Amino acid sequence: MSRPRAKLTSSFPGCPVESTLSFLDGKWKGVILFHLLDGKLRFNELRRKLPSVTQRMLTKQLRELEEAGIVSRTVFPVVPPRVDYALTDVGCSLKPVIMALAVWGARNVVCHDGRNVIRLADETETASPGRDAA
Repeated sequence: MSRPRAKLTSSFPGCPVESTLSFLDGKWKGVILFHLLDGKLRFNELRRKLPSVTQRMLTKQLRELEEAGIVSRTVFPVVPPRVDYALTDVGCSLKPVIMALAVWGARNVVCHDGRNVIRLADETETASPGRDAA
């Protein structure tokens, strides 16, 4: 898990939001979980869905999610090696949270000049929330 937020939880031991975010904290974890909502994926399938992430970072984020019990990793004894990743029951319980983030992002975040910014209240344009939000 990302250490900075993990250190913060000791300052707020009774805060369930901080405690939960300590498991999900990481640039790619939310997007990984979003893609795994559709079912198990092989490592390279995840890499193709996340072209901006390096192999090292994807491996690190997946290991942290596995260590937290949110993602399972299945290694098949074949050549070339095959590794599948899937959400555990605990990971599946995060579906409403991930989908709420996707809906909120579709409604409130727009891309301007390659940067994501929060849509201002006076902008009337509406985005359709959907699975392709991430």
